[in-house]
Amino acid sequence: MSDKKLNPRKSVVAMVAIALVLSKFAPVYGQTQDYPTEEQGEKFQAIGNAAPNHWPDWRGPTGDGRSDATNLPLNWSEAENIVWKTHIHDLGHSTPVVWDDQVWLTTATEDGRTLYAVCIDLNTGEIVHDFEVFHPNQPQRIHLQNSYATPSAVVEEGRAYVHFGTFGTACLNSETGKVLWRRTDLNCDHMQGPVSSPVLFDDLVIVHLEGTDVQFIAALDKKTGGTIWRTDRPQELYENVEPLFLRKAYHTPVIVEVYGKAQLVGNGARVAMGHDPRTGKELWRVVYGDDNTISRIVSGHGLFFVNTGGTPDSVRLWAVRQDGAGDVTNSHVVWEVNDNVPVESSPVLVGDLLYMVSDNGILTCLQAKNGKRVWRERLAGRYGASLLYADNRIYAFSKQGKTTVIEPGRTFRRLAVNELDGEFWASPAVAGKSLLLRTKTHLYRVQSK
Repeated sequence: MSDKKLNPRKSVVAMVAIALVLSKFAPVYGQTQDYPTEEQGEKFQAIGNAAPNHWPDWRGPTGDGRSDATNLPLNWSEAENIVWKTHIHDLGHSTPVVWDDQVWLTTATEDGRTLYAVCIDLNTGEIVHDFEVFHPNQPQRIHLQNSYATPSAVVEEGRAYVHFGTFGTACLNSETGKVLWRRTDLNCDHMQGPVSSPVLFDDLVIVHLEGTDVQFIAALDKKTGGTIWRTDRPQELYENVEPLFLRKAYHTPVIVEVYGKAQLVGNGARVAMGHDPRTGKELWRVVYGDDNTISRIVSGHGLFFVNTGGTPDSVRLWAVRQDGAGDVTNSHVVWEVNDNVPVESSPVLVGDLLYMVSDNGILTCLQAKNGKRVWRERLAGRYGASLLYADNRIYAFSKQGKTTVIEPGRTFRRLAVNELDGEFWASPAVAGKSLLLRTKTHLYRVQSK
């Protein structure tokens, strides 16, 4: 095991810069409308299938925390199954993303005045790039539990896209580390800091900014950074809402295939909506009136599973039929659960069962089609990282550095509990037969030996 140290002020380039000739490869990542039943097994098809070393979005190629990887590690510790461990300077909660042999993440000084992009070699753990992307003069304040580098990057062939909310969005040449374009004019008052990550679709980079002052989604041209479309959230739902924090959200939208057509589905303060990702046109909405949404929507069985946000004791999970148009609040909500629904962590759907872990560690298994509880179990610790399904296992990562591994099914069966030094605030990534796990201070590559 190696422990690499980062130089926070220098970009270390591991290979000679070469001229890139990019193909028109434009991946579309997201969820499909239908999932197999338990009896049919756990194979699934994404809108765009990814190679073994592609984890381009913070919840993977399908955008919902599912992977078809096999032979992943079941057990690990600081002394077991650690391929490498690399120190990450400063502070960031962004999830690592992967393309081929590159791992990208972001970090920032704790005062928010310097925002970095970092690239790590998947094979060695060595630093390939580490450089400042933005230098805000007067950063907004953030929540004590947030960081200035919480939004995760997204990656594709030859490009990495980093986003720091109101502080800036940039496109990087992943080979050379050169910044190809920057935007610093997409602004909002986050009040408690940025969280929402960008999304790739065709030739677009889509960002969601929902603050106390403005709330909108914007699609940028991948090549130039220019705005292709911008759609503001329905202002009649936000006007005169007090206190101001009820207007903000931290949600990352997701691309979902619904009856053969792509939708951009996202929920924020007050309302969840579906849009045409090519134009930003609103397709449907469901109004719930809460704020602070973080947990990402997942979908299956003709349903969207929507976290309404709110305070920890008032969060609800709604199942919304996918065949709606216009305001479907009173017609398409199939079921609602308000017991032990997480504020932060995103759920995972495996066959006919939906799993979620609350902030205080209540792991719940629901029947996806009707919301009825199958079982629930208390896990040690507090949770913010999203659940991962891979290798017929579900992994849950606590803020105390422990990972509980269970077997999915109608009875609770714990397979392992593993512990690393530090705290898990980022979600996991999968690369081949490895897990990439980020604590507050290090990035680990974990793989069975």
